[in-house]
Amino acid sequence: MEQIVEKINAMLVAMGLTPSWADSLDQVIATLLIILIAFIADLVCRHIILKLVHKLVKQTKATWDDIVFDRKVMIHLSHLVPPVLIYIFIPMTIEKEATLDFIQRICMIYIIVVFLRFISVFLSAVYHVYNQREQFRDRPLKGLLQTAQVTLIFVGGIAIVSILINKSPVVLLTGLGASAAILMLVFKDSIMGFVSGIQLSANNMLKVGDWIAMPKYGADGTVIEVTLNTVKVRNWDNTITTIPPYALVSDSFQNWRGMEESGGRRVKRSINIDMNSVRFCTPKMLDKYRKIRLLKDYIEETERVVTAYNKENGIDNSVLVNGRRQTNLGVFRVYLNNYLRSLPNVNQDMTCMVRQLQPTELGIPLELYFFSAVKAWVPYEGLQADVFDHVLAIIPEFDLHVFQNPTGEDFRSYKQLTF
Repeated sequence: MEQIVEKINAMLVAMGLTPSWADSLDQVIATLLIILIAFIADLVCRHIILKLVHKLVKQTKATWDDIVFDRKVMIHLSHLVPPVLIYIFIPMTIEKEATLDFIQRICMIYIIVVFLRFISVFLSAVYHVYNQREQFRDRPLKGLLQTAQVTLIFVGGIAIVSILINKSPVVLLTGLGASAAILMLVFKDSIMGFVSGIQLSANNMLKVGDWIAMPKYGADGTVIEVTLNTVKVRNWDNTITTIPPYALVSDSFQNWRGMEESGGRRVKRSINIDMNSVRFCTPKMLDKYRKIRLLKDYIEETERVVTAYNKENGIDNSVLVNGRRQTNLGVFRVYLNNYLRSLPNVNQDMTCMVRQLQPTELGIPLELYFFSAVKAWVPYEGLQADVFDHVLAIIPEFDLHVFQNPTGEDFRSYKQLTF
């Protein structure tokens, strides 16, 4: 390069410039020549080398290299070429120490910024590769990516400041150690989010796609993103709720993934029966119930046992309170149990029962407790509705009444009857 400067100086003198002017311009021209070479090298990298690499990558069957070696990633690496060339060759053209030191510092800062940008984009590409794989979708990859990016910015900032003040980075780190408490306060949410993300992943508490409910934060929907500082939940009304990751560790939330991975979704609903409609079954009622397919075997077997018991103990059947008797409510409960057992969309391997709850002033709650084999929301609600439509329609067949508070129509009918 010194020979080039001398040749430029000789050319300037040959063109008629004085030696003093030639000595002043030869360094400027050499510097512009270095910048031109750096610019040409950048063009060659971006428009020739990168295109060749891009074509070679497209010919492979793997998909990960298409993302990692995408031009948007590699173009940041090509931006390193011009400042590196300038940094290497600029000492050969500039003699003033102050000017040379200033230019080299600017080049070094630019190199650090471009390199950190390249690493950040490269990590984002790697994140997209692994995020598409099923085995990594339940990992807090977005949080790890953001943590790495924040670390890069922190390290890059220290390096840049050390170059500007011409001090070793170790000196800055030593000074920052004394202010660790302030740094922890500034980055509190990021640190807590990172630690919480690891806990959520290690304990398999949360992953993208889970249905969670957290009433404290107004969240009830599907997790769409887990980042360093937030967990985004798309609610069923399509609103978005953001929750701090550490809140999911410190507070309680409901994750419906267990239900989705299990054999069924629970149905637990009750109907209040009017206590005044409960009575012993008469022979006429039993004959009616025998005609019901789901009750025929039960009625006959139970009547045989009841008759044998009453006969063996000499029970006076003229008084119904004596001995053992079937009730319409008991027969109805057995019918509902057999009805649930007959439905194909009810999981028969899980708990399935019909039970009475504590009677209240609203009647006797008769609860249906079973698990739907259909877990999708809309079909699940449809199954519930079909079951209870049938229950409400069949109740009068057992001479029972559903308890219901009086309505305006009831009072109007009563008024017409009394007047």
